[in-house]
Amino acid sequence: MVSVVSKPGTLDKLKILSADAQYDLACACGSQKNEHRKRGADGRWIYPVTLANGQSGSLFRTLVSNSCVNDCKYCPLRANSNIQRCSLTPEETARAFIDFYDSRMVFGAFLTSGVTGNPDSSMARLIETADIIRRRHDFRGYMHLKVIPGASDSAIEEAVKLASALSINIEAPGRDFFSKLSEKKDFDADIIRPLKKLAALTGPGAKYEKKSLTTQFIVGPAGETDRHLIHYTEALYQRLHLHRVYFSAYQKELGDSSIEMPAESSGQIFTREHRLYQADYLLRKYGFSQADFIFDPNGNFSMENDPKQAWADANPGFFPLDINKASKWQLLRIPGFGPETVRRIIKYRAHDRIRAVTDIAKLNKRLYRANLYLRFD
Repeated sequence: MVSVVSKPGTLDKLKILSADAQYDLACACGSQKNEHRKRGADGRWIYPVTLANGQSGSLFRTLVSNSCVNDCKYCPLRANSNIQRCSLTPEETARAFIDFYDSRMVFGAFLTSGVTGNPDSSMARLIETADIIRRRHDFRGYMHLKVIPGASDSAIEEAVKLASALSINIEAPGRDFFSKLSEKKDFDADIIRPLKKLAALTGPGAKYEKKSLTTQFIVGPAGETDRHLIHYTEALYQRLHLHRVYFSAYQKELGDSSIEMPAESSGQIFTREHRLYQADYLLRKYGFSQADFIFDPNGNFSMENDPKQAWADANPGFFPLDINKASKWQLLRIPGFGPETVRRIIKYRAHDRIRAVTDIAKLNKRLYRANLYLRFD
């Protein structure tokens, strides 16, 4: 039986919805202490993000409602879960955000919701909230709207007009895997169709091309491999021009008991998530393609070595590279070198010859590793 709060106040609802926000693991992979989400004084979650100018800021994120008619097996908010349900009105949500914004605790908002009634009724609540923030409070800053699976084209168009960034979770790499997560939702109609609509509105040359479009996979519960996930990730970048793909490790204790996962995988799920983020970065920043990645016989990444190190180990004939002659993309294949180090190398050698790795920067563990793959003749 589902417990319901009959007439909770705004603060009570915020406490419930902020508690449910903990199930979002989008920030679990941060490598620095200040990259992880944290609670505000009143229990609301705020999320750190990196701005276009390289500075960091905090984002206010809330569920508008934790009620949901969907049956997603991985989600603790699914329809048959016994949790306390509540919703914020558009006015309450807008006021909560503006209070945080006026206090200079956040620079923007991320609004999402469970599916209450039908997709478009839930979208209407999100759109009305965004409209109040934009028009009544004259907010011109960053706002991310999560598009509800199954939303109509007209609802998507209204959301795109108001948002700075948009997303819809793809959840699984393909129809067959997706069907293991939900019997109610249709992969093509509810996920791929709205994702393609969003891509058409925000892609290169489109009216809203400056607006960001992202998606997220749930890692583990559908039984997909890393190879499947990387195949879809590359296609999303190449065909739909998404800005980012995120990965959220499945937490077995929060999902439906019918989901079966290998016992040995439960302790490795967050390492697996981390490997997928590393591979995604190689796709976006290092010139890697799906064909470059090394998978084990089961189609997954190594738990011991990161994907770039695994490629280097599998291609010993590629090294050593002459640091004074190698191209940008060759240098980016060297374990220990990142885009910033490679930029520094190219800038340095434009006016002088590099005779040792210490010409670039002070020797540390990362550069020591890179030195094993270089020559300086």
